[in-house]
Amino acid sequence: MILQLNPSILVETPLGTGQTLFIIDYGMHQNSCWVVALLETGVIKHFDCNDVILSTNYTYGMNLRHNKFVEQKDTKK
Repeated sequence: MILQLNPSILVETPLGTGQTLFIIDYGMHQNSCWVVALLETGVIKHFDCNDVILSTNYTYGMNLRHNKFVEQKDTKK
């Protein structure tokens, strides 16, 4: 099964940051394949699902620990 992502998802790969275009699912006995367009070069590569992580999104609070983000408490109360 091939799933086209709309909108695409920004991810981190071993080759840098990219936008996921498709996810290919080969079934329950094999890992999913992520098709990613790398932002720096525009090259489209296939990555195993174990090699892809969600990019940090500060607005939605996603994957903040990847960039060692520490929430600052408001002490002026």
